[in-house]
Amino acid sequence: MPRDHPDWITERRREPGKRIADLRTAALHTQESFCEATELSRSTPQRIESCEGGPRFSELLRIAAALDARACALTG
Repeated sequence: MPRDHPDWITERRREPGKRIADLRTAALHTQESFCEATELSRSTPQRIESCEGGPRFSELLRIAAALDARACALTG
């Protein structure tokens, strides 16, 4: 059963997905080209960017490498 979280936790969980989406589009990646660059399934970036779930650490590392960014810059 999902636990209820305070609003600030819910908002903080959304931030990485928004940040990743912004950086991906700034890097001129489509979701398809981004999936190829990260070697992630198509549903993974969609899930992260839509804030349905946060990235796993291994996914975060792949995303950071594709965006030429540090993983900590993606999570805030």
